Amino acid sequence: MAQENERIIQSRVGEVGVPPERVIRFPRGLIGFEHHKEFTLIHLKEDSPFHLLQSMDDPKLGLLVADPYSFMTEYEVVVGEADRRILGVDDRRKVAVFVTVSIPVGRPELTTLNLSGPLVINYETRIGLQVPQTDAKYPSHFMPGSATGQNGTPSESAESSGDAEEK
Repeated sequence: MAQENERIIQSRVGEVGVPPERVIRFPRGLIGFEHHKEFTLIHLKEDSPFHLLQSMDDPKLGLLVADPYSFMTEYEVVVGEADRRILGVDDRRKVAVFVTVSIPVGRPELTTLNLSGPLVINYETRIGLQVPQTDAKYPSHFMPGSATGQNGTPSESAESSGDAEEK
């Protein structure tokens, strides 16, 4: 039974009820999907780092995303001052970071994470931004578990941060 004010949407995993507090607004959209502004995160399985970032308006637009820290111990996301203002971030512990995931059909061993275009979401304001990174140590096709440093870093020189860095 749908709760009051809950929006029922069609998603890539079926019909889903989305309460207003679960709608995330991306004011600039996402790269390649600039006209889509409202999304929700659907957790695919308990104890899994994977979520579906589902468009509220287009049932065909659902991107597989993951918590990058589940795959690597060090990942530093630089968020500029202008983006922090849009996100309403006054404390970086109030944001979540996700990366898009590509899994080739029938070839899960070739799964890649896009570390160069992370999604930063402020759960309090329900605002999200895709924040492109310019550091070459974070590729757009990072294969977890391969060519990594001892701590699961994309390079031996990666600096430890653990979450969104303010710059």
